[in-house]
Amino acid sequence: MNQIFKKSLLVLACTSTLFLAACNDSQDDYITVQPEKTFVSESPYKFAGLDEASSIKVMTYTMKNVQGQTADATALVFFPKTAAPADGYRTVVWEHGTLGNADNCAPSNNELGPRFKDPLAKSLLAAGYVIVAPDYEGMGTRGIHPYLHLESEAQSAISAVVAAQSQYKQLNKAWMSIGQSQGGQASLGTAQFANADVNYKGAVAGAPASSLDRIIFEVAPAALNAAEEKEIAAGMTIAQRATSGSIGAYATLLSYASFAAVGIKAVDPRFEYGTIFAGQRSKDIAALAEGTTGDNGLCLDSAQPETAPQDSIRYRFAMDIADFLMKNSDKKLMDYPGLDKTAFYQSAQIKKFLMDSQPGNVKIDKPMLIIQGTADMSVPFPVTKGLYEVMLARGSNVEFLPVPNATHTAAIVEKNKEAVEFIQKYMPVR
Repeated sequence: MNQIFKKSLLVLACTSTLFLAACNDSQDDYITVQPEKTFVSESPYKFAGLDEASSIKVMTYTMKNVQGQTADATALVFFPKTAAPADGYRTVVWEHGTLGNADNCAPSNNELGPRFKDPLAKSLLAAGYVIVAPDYEGMGTRGIHPYLHLESEAQSAISAVVAAQSQYKQLNKAWMSIGQSQGGQASLGTAQFANADVNYKGAVAGAPASSLDRIIFEVAPAALNAAEEKEIAAGMTIAQRATSGSIGAYATLLSYASFAAVGIKAVDPRFEYGTIFAGQRSKDIAALAEGTTGDNGLCLDSAQPETAPQDSIRYRFAMDIADFLMKNSDKKLMDYPGLDKTAFYQSAQIKKFLMDSQPGNVKIDKPMLIIQGTADMSVPFPVTKGLYEVMLARGSNVEFLPVPNATHTAAIVEKNKEAVEFIQKYMPVR
């Protein structure tokens, strides 16, 4: 079975369907800086670049973290090959989807993600935009990433733009944001916290995470049960279900739950995240998201899936769920001791997390475009449509673009042209 998993990890990464939708150091370790001095340093990006980019830099800057302290953060900065307009390049902030909590999960420490690189990054660079791609708080720098914390994600983006504009004088002050999944939620959060900034022009959000408890305990279990019944009727093996079916999907859900639970420690170091998991086996795997230091946990997927598949928390959950079902033939998928619903809802920290992670709770004046696939079971279509309707009722300036039959990651790729046109409409390159 291990060989099957090794050969199928990339399939699992692309076909998983369900989404949960991520210890503070002492104050002495943080640097006090002036807002106008948010830029700290830059270094070359050490992985393969893009033909459309003249340069890719790793920028270190400072931001206010969830403890209200000043902390270092990192971001990628992409410059196009096109000449700068007379009044400077416009900036688009890319906010990435779920990768993990740890430093080695950060985009600046990895090859460029395929769904960011092609077609979005290539399209924006070819059009003449600068791209700033923050790793988010606690990714690439000290501290745990407060996964899905809306204000933290927004501050990561806002501070990165401030730092880039202060350092690179060829930048215009105008900027927008775009992201998918966790990044879609982050882009809406950026619109919320940058709403008063006259230079911020709007947001694009693909499949934004929202209503997380509803997904976890209502939508996901029903979908998993239905999928399991179909798989068993079709004669799928446990190994097949683990790589491209319900087991792999449940492993993905539990992985995101682990990132969220561990990430709460960035906000409240007292939080015992193991209490929301139903059994010791799931508690032990969830702890791998934190690792031994908070900076060395496992990522969602392994950087070397063929040779080191065990370096993936999704793989660990998939293997354990498969083992549980093979040793307990009378059990169903949802019998695996994953999340403890009662403990989840009894936790004050979880209640705060749900509030801190929910986008669209205030009126936002800046134009926003939400792109959502109708076949998305990670962030289901009805959940996002409900979010759009709530935002519309609050008077927010939001458009909704359904993508028929598109899955979680496919929707924003399929509508890349529309996403770029939206950015060009509200922030022309010159």
